[in-house]
Amino acid sequence: MTRIPLPLTQFVVKMHSRCDLACDHCYVYEHADTSWRGRPKVIGEEILAKAAERIGDHAAAHRLSAVRVVLHGGEPLLAGPERLRRAAEFLRSALPPGCALDLRIHTNGVLLSREFCALFDELGIKVGVSLDGDRAANDRHRRYADGRSSHPQVLRAVALLREPAHRHLFAGLLCTIDVENDPAAVYQALAELQPPAVDFLLPHATWDDPPKRPAGQGENPYADWLLTVYERWEADGRPFAVRTFESVHRTLRGLSSLTESLGLEPSDLVVLETDGTFEQADSLKTAFDGAPATGLDVFRHSLDEVARHPGIGVRQAGLAGLSAVCRACPVVRSCGGGLYAHRYRGDDEGGGFDNPSVYCGDLMTLINGIADRGNPVGRPVVRPVPAQAAEPVVPTALTDRQLDELARGHGGADTVRALARSQLALTRAMLAAAWGASGQRRSAAWDLLSALDRTAPAALDAVLGHPYARAWAARRLAGDLGAGLGPLAALAAAAAVRAGRGDTLAVTVRGGVLHLPTLGSLAVPDGETVVTGSAGGFRVRTADGELITGTDPRWQPVRRVRLAGGWTVALEDLDPQRDSHDHPVEGRLSDTELLDWTGALREAWELLGHDLPGYAEGVRAGLTTVTPLRPGPPGRDVSAAARQAFGAVGIARPATAPILGLLLAHEFQHVKLGAVLDLLDLYDPADTALYFAPWRPDPRPLEGLLQGTYAHLAVTEFWGTRSLAYDGLPGEAADRARTRFALWRQYTAEAVDRLAGSGSLTPLGLRFTDGMRATVAPWLAVPLPAAAERAAGRARQERSPVGG
Repeated sequence: MTRIPLPLTQFVVKMHSRCDLACDHCYVYEHADTSWRGRPKVIGEEILAKAAERIGDHAAAHRLSAVRVVLHGGEPLLAGPERLRRAAEFLRSALPPGCALDLRIHTNGVLLSREFCALFDELGIKVGVSLDGDRAANDRHRRYADGRSSHPQVLRAVALLREPAHRHLFAGLLCTIDVENDPAAVYQALAELQPPAVDFLLPHATWDDPPKRPAGQGENPYADWLLTVYERWEADGRPFAVRTFESVHRTLRGLSSLTESLGLEPSDLVVLETDGTFEQADSLKTAFDGAPATGLDVFRHSLDEVARHPGIGVRQAGLAGLSAVCRACPVVRSCGGGLYAHRYRGDDEGGGFDNPSVYCGDLMTLINGIADRGNPVGRPVVRPVPAQAAEPVVPTALTDRQLDELARGHGGADTVRALARSQLALTRAMLAAAWGASGQRRSAAWDLLSALDRTAPAALDAVLGHPYARAWAARRLAGDLGAGLGPLAALAAAAAVRAGRGDTLAVTVRGGVLHLPTLGSLAVPDGETVVTGSAGGFRVRTADGELITGTDPRWQPVRRVRLAGGWTVALEDLDPQRDSHDHPVEGRLSDTELLDWTGALREAWELLGHDLPGYAEGVRAGLTTVTPLRPGPPGRDVSAAARQAFGAVGIARPATAPILGLLLAHEFQHVKLGAVLDLLDLYDPADTALYFAPWRPDPRPLEGLLQGTYAHLAVTEFWGTRSLAYDGLPGEAADRARTRFALWRQYTAEAVDRLAGSGSLTPLGLRFTDGMRATVAPWLAVPLPAAAERAAGRARQERSPVGG
């Protein structure tokens, strides 16, 4: 059987096909598709049971660690509490062990009651509510059929979700943009409700039925509207999540988008209608009658068959699935061509969906506008400049709040992105310094980097933000000249491929492998190899004259794992610079090894969010790469982080997913602290004394003690959380968690005191140590059984250094 391109992990289940409002911008009832008229109003129990079975089988076959199911409509609350209960029960009972269910409901809110909230609390269902702003904005479209306002009822629903007993159920607000509404007033009305997230949605439109563009509002009113909101959101310190803005931030750095409407991430979503038929994305209802149909249904077809449907596949094709105009666009990796449905044009000239988005100009203006507004993850001021120019300076990018967050061991998304910005600036400075030290006056690679810096900065930043981009520069500045300028040329060639402008560059290949960082590797003869990046991909002219394209089966791409929440990490088993972790690296993973890693990472990420929520947000914002390492001796877990590889961790896959999650968090602590130390002096570098860490038999420099202590904040919390989860329960696993917790909280507390007493910390270093102490202190107060304390004492005696 043909292997599907990507497993499905997101499912929209239509619980009811009618609605109690008559919103005139609704894509279900007011746009081109009319299939709702012939469908049952309420989904049947037999359909729900079979759908749950299909999802469970799919999750088991593809080792999914989590699936997201959204109960939708029409208005799903019209299905009634018992039908909603049955849906949740079917789904939870059908999923295999180790696969988490992220269950949500999207509602207009008018029927939401305390009874529904109690049900959702019992069943673990999070609630998203549609609201377009203040009363004037909401009433422009969201009214009852008789014209009455729905705004008071929606505010009542949101007030219910904001109550302390229900706050954990509140998933956020969905706001459909109308450019005739005042963006500042809309933002303020939504912000006053203190939602955890807001999705600002472009109204569904096509080239046949374009969005309204009122006279006097300029060429790109939707971009202007969103940028007004963006400026208010930034000025307020990002009080809630906005996937559109955060996706632009991420894609400008070469990371994955958080929404299907932006970026080149493949879609993994399918819709189940009330009659049991599978459909593609709901947004396609705006294109033409029958556009979302697949001809498949839950009784006769598996989800593997659904995933192979051409309509699903085309939304997974990335850059290759876009029109020629889009592939040549400088912001394509952020825009992604826009939402698939918005590309539709029905006339003979239009070519169906082979067009740019009808919002093309708005998307370009929005992306460039965010990049130009000095966003916290945008391009830093330091650029690769000729050696004779002014010395680059790495900006100090941390506020007092962010420094205090990091001192406590944590660090939210904006804080970690600030570290990433400073690290990108440092990479540029180091590349400039390495180029200057080469003594060469001209280089085609350097000239191309400089040209791309002016014309395609996002493509260049995506490559220079790769964790191993500066490894060559670090080694060269340390005196290792063995690789010549080949790695610099490879970076330039990779950026040229990403830019897709048609640039050509010769790269000298040694060792029989051409590696393009962030993209992949190709086995070619040694010698001068010419790489050309074009809108449709790239081609390589080898030293013996053979022409190879990116579709050649010999091309080995960097493989990425999509994790819950829509972000991805690269499994880096190709980059020759990845040997920066002081442990031997694995070679290219086999398909079986890749599948094992994929399942383990997905499960580990789910557990990380549960066990270490204060660390997970920063990991998601900054971890881009996992490098597989070779296993160590039996019984020893191997992991590492490299100072010159921000965003990467090296790990030998451990036996269990919880330990993998712990290793991810532990090593990312080193990654964060390394970035802090690149910005700030926390200790006196003249101190050459060696210090014992409680967990090591050998003394270490002060920075080593600081790094170890900081990493073990996460270790302490991990075992503390698991110990509390076992509270009062017997068994080997519970005893082990309690013993580990007792051991590591004491180790970490002692190490903090040893740092503070070193006499070599700067005022900032003392402030940092105070933050670490504040994090450890509550864990020291957690009562533990005497047996756990005794077991920890025995383990400590076996480990303790002599004289330590």
